Amino acid sequence: MLDDVIFWTLGVLAVAAGGMVFRFDSMARATYALLLTLLCVGGLAILLGLDYLGVVIVLMMTIEMAIMAVFMVMFMMNPAGLMPMSMLHNKRGGAALCAGVFVLLVAGIVLAPWPERVGRAHGDPTAALGKSLMGPHMLTMMTLGFALFTTIVATVVLSTRRGRYDWLGDDLRARRADDPVRGGIGR
Repeated sequence: MLDDVIFWTLGVLAVAAGGMVFRFDSMARATYALLLTLLCVGGLAILLGLDYLGVVIVLMMTIEMAIMAVFMVMFMMNPAGLMPMSMLHNKRGGAALCAGVFVLLVAGIVLAPWPERVGRAHGDPTAALGKSLMGPHMLTMMTLGFALFTTIVATVVLSTRRGRYDWLGDDLRARRADDPVRGGIGR
């Protein structure tokens, strides 16, 4: 009973917040509405027994929305995207396209022949999902993740003009940093 209440509450909240993404006239508000939608989806995944996937959705979407908010503050013409602006372009075409896709997806759900369950459910649905998604590609994904992380670190290191050896000498024992501009770390 409690699971049903939580499921329907999260489901309705996710749909409502998803609708508000298109109702808000501020990019920042739309971002947080989208974050609420995705947090509800993560909660639903946890409720369905997919703990790992739910936590990954929550963490990933929270970080993604936070980064988007930072970029909004940094680069948008209006401060933090809080000024009213249209979030939609070609409203009629977009609405028609969304309605068409929605009808198509619902028709697919209703009309598609669903497979019958064969055998028993897996004891650990998270492990089963991970094996079905990654299966033979686990090594590739791990290598790709390491390569991406290395690229991020190398990009940050290479984009820094001066490192600690420039400031504090080769032995890092300078008492005062050699800053080209006053107010750096040697102030």
